[in-house]
Amino acid sequence: MMNTNEEKNHTRQPLQVRQLLIDLSQGFSRHWLGGDAFRTHLFNAQSFSFPLGEQYFIDSVKAALPLLKDEQLKEEIRGFIGQEASHRHIHAKYNQHLNTQGLSYFIEPFVKWRIRSAARLGVKSNLAVTIAYEHFTAIFADGALSEPCWIGDAEEPLKTLWTWHSIEETEHKSVAFDAYHAIGGGYLRRIAWFLYVSMLFSFDTFVQTSHCLYRDGQLFKPRTWWQALKYCLRPRGLLWFSLPHYLAYFKPGFQPWERDNLHLTRQWLTEQVASYREIGKPAEA
Repeated sequence: MMNTNEEKNHTRQPLQVRQLLIDLSQGFSRHWLGGDAFRTHLFNAQSFSFPLGEQYFIDSVKAALPLLKDEQLKEEIRGFIGQEASHRHIHAKYNQHLNTQGLSYFIEPFVKWRIRSAARLGVKSNLAVTIAYEHFTAIFADGALSEPCWIGDAEEPLKTLWTWHSIEETEHKSVAFDAYHAIGGGYLRRIAWFLYVSMLFSFDTFVQTSHCLYRDGQLFKPRTWWQALKYCLRPRGLLWFSLPHYLAYFKPGFQPWERDNLHLTRQWLTEQVASYREIGKPAEA
């Protein structure tokens, strides 16, 4: 078992910013994820959250930059910012098509209010919130890349979009975490904000997914909730896959690269090179 410093050195590398070369102008079907309304709208709910949420993450790590001395970490942060900005852009287009399907970001006013309120927090607390959300997205990305029952039956171009997003979330899953510790962030603050974010993430996901299902006319259908039970409770499904990774965050010595799953990204990036364009260098993002 590598210690924390060895894990960081093992995985730290330049982050490549990529433009995804897919066409969303023709839209996609209402139940694009294997005809499964629940899984489709669970992923749609996450997409609705990304433009606002990832801008908050960008702002949080930018605020830490002047406090950092590690030039390599600063370069990683610039790569992180570039990747998250690309995610914001493509998910804004994705969400526009969701709007044409009659779906909307129901909790947007509440999320905007929370982000405005976060302006009163210090750099460490905003980073602690960011790394909590980044842990959730890293778990989600890990499941999407490693478990066929998550997005294996998705239609294109959304299968490509979610795979690309999951790869980049995996690549940068430790950047904000490393920045937090580099500016002196401690365990108690990290866990306190993680518990807070756990409640918010669960609430937001449930409410927004339910709203999408309601607007789609699927909320009160028994088949929808059978789909939910299958996805959440099956072996390697959402709950049983996510739980050990969620609990690992509570370890005092936790580091995101304890689970070194970078190998999940390499085959797709090699085989699907025509699906994206590399943009400059991370330091130029």
